[in-house]
Amino acid sequence: MTGRATGGASRRGFLGALGAGAAAVPAAALGGALPATAAGRPPRTGTDRRRPRVQTGVERLAADDFAALAGQRVGVITNPTGVLADLRHEVDVMAASGAVDLRAVLGPEHGFRGAAQAGASEGTYVDERTGVTVYDAYGADAADFARLYDEADVETVVFDIQDVGARFYTYVWTMYDAMVAAATSGRRFVVLDRPNPVGGEARGPMMTDEFRTFVGNQRIVQQHGMTVGELAAFLDGELITEETGGARLGDRLEVVAMRGWRGTLPYDDTGLPWVPPSPNVPTTDVALAYTGTCWFEGTLMSEGRGTTTPFQTVGSPGADWRWAQAVAGYDPGGLAVRDCFFTPTFSKHAGEVCGGLQLHVTDPVGGVDAITTATAMLVEARRLVEGFAWREDAYDPQRPFWVDKLSGSTRLREMVDAGASVGQITDAWAGELAAFDEQRQPYLRYPRGLS
Repeated sequence: MTGRATGGASRRGFLGALGAGAAAVPAAALGGALPATAAGRPPRTGTDRRRPRVQTGVERLAADDFAALAGQRVGVITNPTGVLADLRHEVDVMAASGAVDLRAVLGPEHGFRGAAQAGASEGTYVDERTGVTVYDAYGADAADFARLYDEADVETVVFDIQDVGARFYTYVWTMYDAMVAAATSGRRFVVLDRPNPVGGEARGPMMTDEFRTFVGNQRIVQQHGMTVGELAAFLDGELITEETGGARLGDRLEVVAMRGWRGTLPYDDTGLPWVPPSPNVPTTDVALAYTGTCWFEGTLMSEGRGTTTPFQTVGSPGADWRWAQAVAGYDPGGLAVRDCFFTPTFSKHAGEVCGGLQLHVTDPVGGVDAITTATAMLVEARRLVEGFAWREDAYDPQRPFWVDKLSGSTRLREMVDAGASVGQITDAWAGELAAFDEQRQPYLRYPRGLS
C-alpha cells in the first residue's frame, strides 16, 4: 500500500452518544443486543462464546437500523473490510435495508470489492449486487473527492476501512483527503471505528514536511497508536487547517465509537473476523510486523511479496543464516526470529531463491516493537548481506530514496549508512515521539492499560 450537513437533533444526539467513550454509553442507547434485523440472526445470550468482545462502529449503527443516516444522501468509502460481525458487507446491508439513501461507494487502493493488487484499483463501475455506482477514488486528492461528492450528490460521507496502524498504509490518507474535501464543501463526515491491530502505543520517527507523500501525508509518527476514529479527530483538530485555509469539520466530524476495545487487546481476542484489508496483509501477525518491515520496500531486498507471509518474511539472494542470527541477538520483544529460504512468486527477486528470516509473533500488541526490530534488521543487513542497497525512485529525483518517504526523512538511511547502532538510531527520534504522544492525548477515547 504504498484524498453538506443537514438533519435534526435526534441524529446528532445518537451519534454524540456513540462518539463518547464506551463506558459512557448506556446499553439502552443501543437497544441491548443486536436485533435480528441488524445481525441477520436472533440475539445471542451473554454466555454465548461466539459473541464478539468488541462491537465496531458499523455494528452499533446497524443496531439502530442506520437511523443516524436517515434523511441524508450518503456516500461510503470502504473496501472488503467493511463487514458486520456476521461477515455481511455493510454496503450490501445498507442497500438492502431501504433505510439508507445510498448514492455512491468510493473505492480506495485495491478497490471496493478488493480485486486489485498493490498500486491498482477497480475503476468506476455500477456494482452488480447493489446497483450503486462505485467511483474509483484510489489516488484521489481533496479536489478529486470534492468533485466525486458533487457528481454523486452526497451530503454525508461515511468512512469504514480496517486500518493496520502504520503511517504508510494509504487508507488513512484516503480518509484525510476525503475529510479535507468534506471540510471545504460543508459536508458531514462519519467515521465508523474499528480496532487498531497493533494496539494503542505510539512508536517510531516523525514524518517531516519535505517527505510528505501519499505514504505519509501529515506529521504523525510511524506507528500512530490510534484507531481511525481517534486519528480522524486528531487530524481535524491539529493539522487539517493547513490544507483547507482554516476550515475544520468540527461538529460535522462524527465518530461512531466501538464498545469493548482497549489499546492492549490483541485483535485475535476481539472476537471479530479479520478480513485482509489488502492482499499483502492476510493475517494479524503480518499487520504486527508490517509497521516496521515495510521499510524493506525501500531496499533491494524482498519484503516477502510473492510469499504467503509478506512482511514477516524478508530476504534476498545475498542473505544467509548469519543475518537472522545477528537480528535474533537483539532479543526483539514480542517477536522470534527464524532463518529461512524462500522463492517469491512475484515482485522483487521473483523466481530466485532468497535467504533471510521470518518473524514469528510471540506477544501480540503489548510486546511487539516491530520498528526497533526492523531497525536492527537494517543495521545488520547493511553489515552482513551481500548486495544490500537502497531502492531508488526514478520518478522523484529530488527525493530519490524510497525509504526516506517511508521513514519520514533522510535520517534513518543516513544513520544506517554511517554505521550507527540500533540504540543511537532509535534514540534519535525519542524526543519527537514523546512530543507526538503528548499532542495526541486529548483525542484518545479508549483505555490504553491492561485493565
